[in-house]
Amino acid sequence: MRESSTAETVGAKPLLRVLGGTRLQVPPVWMMRQAGRYLPEYRAVREKAGGFLDLCFTPQLAAEVTLQPVRRFGFDAAILFSDILVVPLAMGRKVWFVEGEGPRLEPLSDARALLSLRTEADQKVLAPIYETVRRVKSELTAKTAFIGFCGAPWTVATYMVAGRGTREQAPAKKLAAKEPGAFQYVIDCLIGASAAYLNGQLDAGVDVVQIFDTWAGSLPPDDFERWCVQPTKRLVAKLRGRRRGTKVIGFPRGAGEMIPRYVEETGVDAVSLGNEIDRDFARDEIQSRLPVQGNVDPLILLKGGDALEREVDDVLDKLGRGPLIFNLGHGILPETPVAHVERMLKRVRG
Repeated sequence: MRESSTAETVGAKPLLRVLGGTRLQVPPVWMMRQAGRYLPEYRAVREKAGGFLDLCFTPQLAAEVTLQPVRRFGFDAAILFSDILVVPLAMGRKVWFVEGEGPRLEPLSDARALLSLRTEADQKVLAPIYETVRRVKSELTAKTAFIGFCGAPWTVATYMVAGRGTREQAPAKKLAAKEPGAFQYVIDCLIGASAAYLNGQLDAGVDVVQIFDTWAGSLPPDDFERWCVQPTKRLVAKLRGRRRGTKVIGFPRGAGEMIPRYVEETGVDAVSLGNEIDRDFARDEIQSRLPVQGNVDPLILLKGGDALEREVDDVLDKLGRGPLIFNLGHGILPETPVAHVERMLKRVRG
């Protein structure tokens, strides 16, 4: 790895420097779900927007909530405010959100539903999101990175098959086991649609993209290879086939000891670590290969106090000697006090 230098620092975005393999004395910081309900300014905009998807598809409001945490905390990166399920929406599936319960989709429950699935994303549906990217980009400083994202094919497919989030993703696993050809068709469609969506974000101005595979850890090793690793590898290749050098962060949440395999095969530039992973293992077996991102426990951030400072110190002690993007192990919880975020940042930045 490379150490930071004054010459390199001028005009550089810290997060992009770490993705290039540089260790910085003070790691860049952002938080997953940093634009969210823990912020009073977000709640005010959310009330004005109406439904959650209305907020996602209204560029003026989506840009505002994307920028709010960057203004308040000086994060080193903004992440686009959107949702992983806009891709199935653009593929012709009905998507809606039930307050307090989460997303609902028209399920892919039979052959007729599979045949009705669009093989490509309708870019007209996604156009407002690209407009959000352009608006945010125009407001960011030269040192603030901009992160776009999508859901990984496996994770998005689990929602599409079942029509909602499910325990252990059983409906998708059953379809993959009983009709692997049909499930592969869904995955193939999602790879193409997700690549087009991420390329649209990159065209509009994001610097790097993150692929969220929230349910990767639910797969046994062979299925992990087929439904997580290989689709992600193909997605990354599609991005770089169009734009050489595209920076990609992978997040195979919960994959644990399978992550080194994911790292070696997919070609991602960095991997985000869930808070459940052993940090010694992460340092020795993952960070020795590429930069890592993470991995404060959101529950400890919610708790605050001395426990939070010990958690921050442990991340910096175990992972701060290599290329690190400081983050949470998953999204910030809505009940988290703003003061706890401020205390965490003060501890990281010294």
